[in-house]
Amino acid sequence: MSHQRARTRAIGLGAGFLALATGVAGCSAAGDAEGDGGDLTLTVTTFGTFGYEDLYDEYEELNPGITIEASNIDTGGNARTDVFTKLAAGGGLSDVVAIEEGWLGAIMEVSDQFVDLRDHGIEDRAADWVDWKYAQATDPDGRVIGYGTDIGPEGLCYNRDLFEAAGLPGDREAVAELLGGDDATWEGYFDLGRQYQEATGKAWFDQSGFVWNAMVNQLPEGYYSTDGELIVDDNPELRERFDLLATAAADGLSAAETEWDWNGGKSFTDGTFATLVCPGWMLGNVTERLEAGGGGAESGWDFADVFPGGAANWGGAFLTVPTTSEHQEEAAKLASWLTEPEQQVKQSTAAGNFPSTLAAQEQLAADATPNPIFNDAPTGAILAERAEGVQAQFKGPDDSLIQESVFGPPLDAIDRGDADADDGWSQAQQLLGELVD
Repeated sequence: MSHQRARTRAIGLGAGFLALATGVAGCSAAGDAEGDGGDLTLTVTTFGTFGYEDLYDEYEELNPGITIEASNIDTGGNARTDVFTKLAAGGGLSDVVAIEEGWLGAIMEVSDQFVDLRDHGIEDRAADWVDWKYAQATDPDGRVIGYGTDIGPEGLCYNRDLFEAAGLPGDREAVAELLGGDDATWEGYFDLGRQYQEATGKAWFDQSGFVWNAMVNQLPEGYYSTDGELIVDDNPELRERFDLLATAAADGLSAAETEWDWNGGKSFTDGTFATLVCPGWMLGNVTERLEAGGGGAESGWDFADVFPGGAANWGGAFLTVPTTSEHQEEAAKLASWLTEPEQQVKQSTAAGNFPSTLAAQEQLAADATPNPIFNDAPTGAILAERAEGVQAQFKGPDDSLIQESVFGPPLDAIDRGDADADDGWSQAQQLLGELVD
């Protein structure tokens, strides 16, 4: 899973997907760089909340003759479908295409359909990124196919007003301590949720799918071993965590929300649930949905420097250049510029996500800028703390499919009270056999 929600600039996406095409018109120095003597249009496809709108405008101002036509697909899952549909068709991809960490393993199986960015100088920037981010975008043949955008260290979003109404502390430092600080566990998180549920009769978290994703991502190995073998049946920690989560849902801790909707955002304002697992990029989603539900800074949401089970990474993306692009050099220049530390800081300000470049991380930590939506919490500085010790888990080719389509339905059934842990696990095993080779 990854970033969600949609913003569209120049080219819009309706209910379905839109095949994008590159275009050339007029005359400019940018066109001369391509050897065609004309102005140059670069197409870009992202997904979710990337925060690039102002950066596109800035790039156009810095590069007269360049026009950016940008589209945004609503969810990472739909973006995956879009990319692979167009790869199969042999065309239609943008000049710059955002790829999500959860399905990067599948992209690596067709990495030869993306430009080797070493030919465009990415090796000169290798030290910009945390080492594992750069390594993620390197295929088995040593080709580097993606400029890293963000990573997803996780903290806890919580509603301080709901906490205080339940007799719990609302101060973010006290919340972190209450959950165990550096020693926070999922068992402790769910136990506190039972205390909250007993006091209020309301749910503790929004729905089990997001919690499950966070729990899986913390493991040294998740659905795949580090050497690429599918190990769902041979990873006992998966079943242990599944049972732990299923028990929490059966105890009424899940609000059984629809993923990415939250009742049109109203669940953030009406007390439906009190906590949300929050990788950095989720902060932008919460802000958008909170505002859509009629809320804002007064709604009581805060962000604590704590996470059950310790350091975890959920998501993160890359900018790639498909080999079908007719403007590979200029597309690579744009993608590189968008992922430079200065631009990553601006992206973080716009979208709330957390950068993958070291210099940008250090700046956010030093600035400690208050986030008004989250009770002036210094979200960037907190995420810098949460990023300590994070290592991305190996993602196999069907990782996102397993997360969404194998475990998603049984977890939904458990949330609704239509299945218990054994039923849910059996359904997941059946779906695994049907959907994954």
